[in-house]
Amino acid sequence: MMNDQKLNISNLLDDHQASNYLGLKKGTLSVWRSTGRYQIPFVKIGSKVRYRQSDLDVWLESRTQKATA
Repeated sequence: MMNDQKLNISNLLDDHQASNYLGLKKGTLSVWRSTGRYQIPFVKIGSKVRYRQSDLDVWLESRTQKATA
């Protein structure tokens, strides 16, 4: 299991929910996964992809800028 986080399948977000949470278009996360553009952790369950909200929060925090220069 990744990290020490417990996996509770009911707490995982699908692509649609995760993209809404991040304010992205539905297909953007799929493109990012396939191209490796951003390293947002995801859980693969068979052919399904799921995201932990806590991982999305950490990624958002890492993208926070304090200056534009």
